[in-house]
Amino acid sequence: MPIIGTRGSLLATTQAGHVRDALTSHGYPSELRIVTTTGDVNLAPVERIGVGVFTQALRDSLLAGECDIAVHSFKDLPTAVDERFHLVVPHRENARDCLIARNNLTLAELPTGAMVGTGAPRRIAQLKTLRPDIRTVPLRGNIDTRMTKVHDGELDAVVLAYAGLSRVHRADEATEVFDPLEFLPAPAQGALAVECRADDADTIAAITTIADSTAYACAHAERVVLARLEAGCTAPVAAYATVAADNTMTLHAAVIALDGSAALRATAAGPMDTFENLGMTVARKLLDDGASSVLAAS
Repeated sequence: MPIIGTRGSLLATTQAGHVRDALTSHGYPSELRIVTTTGDVNLAPVERIGVGVFTQALRDSLLAGECDIAVHSFKDLPTAVDERFHLVVPHRENARDCLIARNNLTLAELPTGAMVGTGAPRRIAQLKTLRPDIRTVPLRGNIDTRMTKVHDGELDAVVLAYAGLSRVHRADEATEVFDPLEFLPAPAQGALAVECRADDADTIAAITTIADSTAYACAHAERVVLARLEAGCTAPVAAYATVAADNTMTLHAAVIALDGSAALRATAAGPMDTFENLGMTVARKLLDDGASSVLAAS
């Protein structure tokens, strides 16, 4: 029976549980094993700890044979392809960000100088663009920890990924779900990356049964932008791809100054199977418009 490695948080085990259930429904029963990562024990800002804080331990466990499958939040993986692993993306949850605010307020309704919790530079930059008066407060921890700071009155609001709330059945607690073209998500937000060893043919066959080609293409197009800009998952870079009924992909991306003073946006569209070229095209437009300078200043 394949063993699925996962972080131990409620969100991580819920996500891995969905993968386990999907595999079981396709005739591949499996079980979960908890793996502790650097990001679980070090609550410093992610941009200070480094890329891979939530994923490296899972990959190490996979290579050591301690598990057969690893489940990651795709946005947490380094952008460089690692040939030691075979990766699929199952059905993607809603990619949007959401606000959880006191008194059911929306972002526009928050009082002047409101304190909003988020540690993500991309979210901070977009909040500052939309509401320059807002004070952002660094925030780490699980969903409960973050939301408790609002319920206890320590913060006026927090910004979270709507996918995470949905997966733990708390989506109804969002007081506003942002328009993804106004408040662009992180590249691959809402998508899971399910990995196994590249030389494990049996497990490759198993995880292929839950692969979603559209989710894969969208998440990869968004991450191509991030990679081409040579920015990590903590940079103020946002990207969001959609696919229409005729298989046309539209990719939106942005680079935003951390203080909200500048925002560069670019869009490209084309057949879904050209997702890598679309990502390169959008990144090139952003670079031509001065993205490197904006990122360097952030």
